[in-house]
Amino acid sequence: MTFHSMWAELLPIGRSSASGGYRRYAWTAADADCRAWFREQAEARGLTYEVDRNGNQWAWLGDPTAGDAVVTGSHLDSVPDGGAFDGPLGVVSSFAALDELRARRAEFAKPLALVNFGDEEGARFGLACVGSRLTAGRLSVEQAHRLTDGDGVTLPQAMEAAGHDPDAIGPDPERLSRIGAFVELHVEQGRALDLSGDRVGVASAIWPHGRWRFDFRGEANHAGTTRLEDRRDPMLPYAETVLAARREARLAGAVATFGKISVEPNGVNAIPSLVRGWLDSRAADQATLDTVVDGVERAARDHAAAHGIDLDVVRESFTPVVEFDHALRDELARILGKAGDARLTVPVLGTGAGHDAGILSDRIPTAMLFVRNPTGVSHSPAEFAAEDDCVAGVDALADVLEGLACR
Repeated sequence: MTFHSMWAELLPIGRSSASGGYRRYAWTAADADCRAWFREQAEARGLTYEVDRNGNQWAWLGDPTAGDAVVTGSHLDSVPDGGAFDGPLGVVSSFAALDELRARRAEFAKPLALVNFGDEEGARFGLACVGSRLTAGRLSVEQAHRLTDGDGVTLPQAMEAAGHDPDAIGPDPERLSRIGAFVELHVEQGRALDLSGDRVGVASAIWPHGRWRFDFRGEANHAGTTRLEDRRDPMLPYAETVLAARREARLAGAVATFGKISVEPNGVNAIPSLVRGWLDSRAADQATLDTVVDGVERAARDHAAAHGIDLDVVRESFTPVVEFDHALRDELARILGKAGDARLTVPVLGTGAGHDAGILSDRIPTAMLFVRNPTGVSHSPAEFAAEDDCVAGVDALADVLEGLACR
């Protein structure tokens, strides 16, 4: 199958007719359809298919136990009403790159694996990269078992309903020990390549980033009969904190977003008793990130106190700066520099987005390729990459895999 036919086959799965975006949440029917697609692609190519203890899917060319394997892939799940490219581009490109290498009659000297990591986006259970975190031992079994979705369904319950054994999850050092390099291709989540005029780039690092939950607790009351002076309305300090986050991020040259909110009792004619907001913040270095988050929390506490509101702040997740393996990164640049296409330059750029490659980076050598996104939009139905650029990404990935895994 060609890249185009695979892309067209995957495109309708989990797509909302209302928004045009994708709702491919972990361990749901849409996720099952994506996983079935991955298995079909693997078996159509005669690859050895397996699902590991944490629900990640693998397709092997060569002996999976031989060691020093070269692995590529990404994820197929999405954020709520996300775009088509974030994750799936890397998975489809991995199959297309293998097809290209077979067309070249490349001779493999190392095992090659294609992977679909489970629950990368964290849209259902609130924690990103669950599949790779479990595999790398960066999420304990106990922590994973406590994850719950918005309907009160626990991760173990969801996995079991989807036919996977939740009691089997946990670190997988033996599997990781068999991997010599992991290369993840991903649509760029920004406009750096569009601004430079390049189709493909190599990642240098992932910015440190995290999620913080702000719980503003006030007092529920009637919206029509309670005097303004008598109210303890937690929505007010929350709103002021949203503005503070924007201000702190702008001053520091970072980013900060309150993108999710939960309100109780959530009635039009009721003053809230609880406003819970989630802050996502990212910066080029740890010191800058600390400055932003500390500034947001300080402002939140000042505003809460001014309105008689109680405030709790909980850091729910955090990923420190990830410097991708320098030797592997430089090898990718060397390989692509010899690709023979004078139009293909190899810019090296950082990113504020988290990825499975970042989670695995302290366990195995990892690297990333980015494909141009002319809009810079991601996590939205407007996310886009031109077909020519996608094909350029496939060719670049094939060149990289040939350089790393073939004679």
